[in-house]
Amino acid sequence: QVQLVESGGGLVQPGGSLKLSCATSGFTFSEYAMRWYRQPPGKEREFVAAIGADPPSTYYADSVKGRFTIARDNVKNMVYLKMNSLRPEDTAIYYCNRNVFYGQGTQVTVSS
Repeated sequence: QVQLVESGGGLVQPGGSLKLSCATSGFTFSEYAMRWYRQPPGKEREFVAAIGADPPSTYYADSVKGRFTIARDNVKNMVYLKMNSLRPEDTAIYYCNRNVFYGQGTQVTVSS
């Protein structure tokens, strides 16, 4: 079955960086586009970034464009989200996604 397991979240100061990872299994990873979503406290889940299968084109929400980078490793079946210049409004639970499948999420808190 499809499994998505996020890691790498934590507490970081404004302006800091984090790299999230998503380990996947249960499907042919290289054939699927992958996405990151986030859910800020008290708000709806929102799209953050996507990466295609082939070619691995990338797409970003306007709110993270230029600060976040999505990448994939088709050998390790991993997808990553490198987050730079973090802001308090980036505080959220971050979820890895493939179609209707989501992981359990990883908490990112940006606070001084």
